[in-house]
Amino acid sequence: MPWLGQSQPFQSGTDVSGISGGAKTMKLKTFLAGLVATMIAIPVTAETTLRIQTAQNSGDFVLTRLNKIWVPKLSAMSGGALSVELLPIGAVVPHRETPQAVSAGILDGEFTVSNYFAGTDPAFAMFGDLIAAYDTPDQAQTFCRNHQGRDILQSLYDKHFGSNLHVVGCGPYSREALVVAKPIPTLADMKGVKVRAPEGLAAEIFREVGATPVSIPFSEVYTALETGLVDAADASALVNNEQLGFHKIAPYPIYPGIHSQAMAHFAMNKSKWESLSEQERSILEVWYNAAYDDLRRAADLEDRATAAELATREGVHVIDWSAADRQAFRAAARNVWERVSQQSDDAAMVWAAQQDYLHKAGLLDN
Repeated sequence: MPWLGQSQPFQSGTDVSGISGGAKTMKLKTFLAGLVATMIAIPVTAETTLRIQTAQNSGDFVLTRLNKIWVPKLSAMSGGALSVELLPIGAVVPHRETPQAVSAGILDGEFTVSNYFAGTDPAFAMFGDLIAAYDTPDQAQTFCRNHQGRDILQSLYDKHFGSNLHVVGCGPYSREALVVAKPIPTLADMKGVKVRAPEGLAAEIFREVGATPVSIPFSEVYTALETGLVDAADASALVNNEQLGFHKIAPYPIYPGIHSQAMAHFAMNKSKWESLSEQERSILEVWYNAAYDDLRRAADLEDRATAAELATREGVHVIDWSAADRQAFRAAARNVWERVSQQSDDAAMVWAAQQDYLHKAGLLDN
């Protein structure tokens, strides 16, 4: 039996005038039976489904948008050859163990943030969220995609988690606003403020400008603000803070944010990555970059709409620091970056690359 497409097509104009009705029917049945058999014989390429654990909770903005828009797009872009199953944080392994799980093949990949691994080496903190460095997520994303970022993360993964991980791409999707219960209109007003901040770079930088960092779990932020245990909180993007009700008790948010934008990244099991065709690997890279470009822009629009609505709400005052205060905060943060960069050779490497890019982007004066 020839392959479909190799046989001559059935011609509707074939002369069948001399064939009886029963013979015509038999001939048609024979043709259709052969066609069905041929179609069954055609090899079908199986779809590859990648199981990827994310750093997002089920139902949050990022995971919802990826599942609604970008998971179907990957299947369409690959002609059905590739699909992904995006799992919420902790679904298979704890969030700090995803590199090991991906390396071992328990997961095919991870969408996570590298500052989770700061306990392994301070370089991951320097890479994962260089607090106060960037004005926009686009700037930090450019460091990853167009400067040295992705290559540096790959070298950190190779050194600390073995050589069976491949970094596909990286970049943040949003900059966090600061939740504030008492007005902080300028950098000078940060002195004496009790601010919830995770241990590490964030806490050290707030301490550098005279604030008092307080380490409490995210789940306790609302109560801590409500009771006055803290005056401000490093929490999340403006739209997420609004959804969590923070602005009811902390009506002086600083937006656009002055501090954190976590560097997300996509890494895959290297053996799995190499098992894909060159075309499939290219599709995954383009898909990931396009998805996170979309997330950044969508999150920015959500934040802008939230800020506009908050500005009309009685008793709420959105504070936007001046460019001079932002630059002064960055200069203070640099003292901490440089101290942390001395804690390991890898941290020094990350700082050298970040510093080079910050100069090129006009974000550091000298």
